[in-house]
Amino acid sequence: MASGLCGAAGSLLLSSAPWGLGGRSRRMMTLWTQGREVFGAAVSAVLPENMMRGSLALRGECLLVDGRSFAPTGNVHLVGFGKAVLGMAAAAERILGDHLVRGVVSVPHGIQEALRQAGKGEMLLGPDSRITVLEGARHNLPDRDAMEAASAIRELASGLTEQDLLLVLISGGGSALLPAPTPPITLEEKQSLTRQLAARGATIQELNTLRKALSQLKGGGLARCAHPAQVVSLILSDVIADPPELIASGPTVPSPADPGECWAILEKYGLRSSLPQSVRDVLSGLVGAGTGQGQAGSGLVHNAIIGSNALALEAASARARELGFLPVVLSPAVCGEVQAVSRLYGLLVRFASQARSEEGPAGSLREAILGMGPEVGVPDRDLLHTLKVLEECRGGALCLLSGGEPTVQLRGKGKGGRNQELALRVAVELAQGGSSLPAPLGVAFLSGGTDGQDGPTDAAGAIADPLLVSEAREQGLDPAEFLDNNDSYTFFTRLSRGDRLIRTGLTGTNVMDVHLVLIQGEEAGSGAHAAAGSS
Repeated sequence: MASGLCGAAGSLLLSSAPWGLGGRSRRMMTLWTQGREVFGAAVSAVLPENMMRGSLALRGECLLVDGRSFAPTGNVHLVGFGKAVLGMAAAAERILGDHLVRGVVSVPHGIQEALRQAGKGEMLLGPDSRITVLEGARHNLPDRDAMEAASAIRELASGLTEQDLLLVLISGGGSALLPAPTPPITLEEKQSLTRQLAARGATIQELNTLRKALSQLKGGGLARCAHPAQVVSLILSDVIADPPELIASGPTVPSPADPGECWAILEKYGLRSSLPQSVRDVLSGLVGAGTGQGQAGSGLVHNAIIGSNALALEAASARARELGFLPVVLSPAVCGEVQAVSRLYGLLVRFASQARSEEGPAGSLREAILGMGPEVGVPDRDLLHTLKVLEECRGGALCLLSGGEPTVQLRGKGKGGRNQELALRVAVELAQGGSSLPAPLGVAFLSGGTDGQDGPTDAAGAIADPLLVSEAREQGLDPAEFLDNNDSYTFFTRLSRGDRLIRTGLTGTNVMDVHLVLIQGEEAGSGAHAAAGSS
C-alpha cells in the first residue's frame, strides 16, 4: 500500500549535477546509498532476535507465544531445523531461561563457524546451552548427518507427555535438514526421486506432496510424534504466500497424504514405472491410513508465521518514508523467470516516467504491464493499485518495493545468483528504454537476498541503473555475454571494482528476496502532488 507524502524527498536528494564520478552524478550515488539503507531495514526486521522477541515472552507465570498463553513449569522442550534456526534458538533460550529442559536443532554444515567469523556471536549458543546443535545437509542437500539430526529430533518429540510443551523453530532450508524417509525407503532412493521430479519440471507443491508422503516427520509427522504434548511452531517463511504446509514440508501441519495424488504426479512425469519397490510399498500402504494419521493431535498444534517477506517489506517501507520517498508495495510474492520480472520492472519505470509528462502514460503501456501479471505472480488488483499511485504521484520521489523468489534458467557455467542476474537484466531493460526516460529522472534498482548469499557467491545482490550498460561497455564488458553464461557475479565484480555489489555477509535469516526501485522526485513542484499520492 502507498503511504507517506510524495513531495517530501526534495530536501534529501542532491540537486542535479553534471554526470561525473565515472559517469555517475552525486545524486545517483545518493540513490544507491538510500537503496542500501532501505534494504538493510528490510533485513533487520526479520533477524532472529527481533522476531523471537516479538513472538515469545515470559510475563510473570505465563509464557506468551504468538499471543497465546501457556503455563511453563520447567516443561518446555525445543527442536528446530533450518538456515535461520540457530539464531532463533539462541534467542529462545535467552527468553525461556530455566523453563527450557533441553533441545536439538539441525542446522546447515559450517554455519556456526560462518556466524562466528561474521561477528554474529549473538546467534550462537553458549557453552552451557541446553540445546544440542547438529550440522548437516552440505550444499543444501539431505545427507547422513542431517538424518542423524532428524532422528535425534524424532526421539526427543516421541518421549514427551501431555504435561510438556514442544517449541518448534522452523525456517527455510528445513526440509533438507529433516530427512526421515519412511522405511524401507533409503535416503538415496528418496533423493533420486526428488532430483528426477525437479529435473522434469515438477512444481514445489508437487515435490512437497511426494516428500510428505514418503517421510516420517514431514506433513505433520513431527506433531504426531510429539502427541499428546502441546506443540507450538514459530515459523520464518521463505515460501511465497507463507503457506505453513509448504515451509520445510510442514512437519507440524496435519496434512494427510493422498496416495492418488502421489501416483498422479509420478504418472505425469513418467516416473511411475521406474519406481523402487520400497517407494511402491510405502505409497500402497498409505491407502486408507492417511486421514487418521494426518489429524492425530491436530487440536494441540499451533503454527505461527513470525517472519516473512511481507514483514521485511513493511520495515523497508517505513525506512523509505523516513528518507522522503513514497513507498509502494507491489507484491511480496513475485515469481517467474527473471527475464519476465526484469521486463516488468523496466515497464513500470517507463510508466512512471511517462506519468511525469503532460501526455501521461500510453494506454498500450498500461495493457502491457497488466498482461505480465500471470507471468510474475502479481494479481491485476496489485498492478492497478501500483499504476494508480505512479500516476497520482507524478512529481514525487517513489520507492517501489516487492519481494519473492524469481527463477533463473541455467544455460551457462558462470557464477552468479538470481538477484545479481535480475539486477543486470533490469539494467539492460532500462538502457533499452532509455530514450523514453527524461534526463532528470534518477532511477536505481536493487535486488538482494535477505540471507546475504545470492547463489554460490559472497554477495547478497546488486544495484543497477540506466547508465550501467554504457558504463560496462566503456570498460569492455558486454552484459549480454555474461547473461548468456549466467555469469552475473563475474560481471559485477569486474565492473567498476565491484562497487554495485551488495555485500552484507551472512545475515542469519531468510525470507526470500527484496526488490526495490527508487525513482527520484522532481525538485520543482513535487509538493503539488503530495495530496494525490497519499490519497
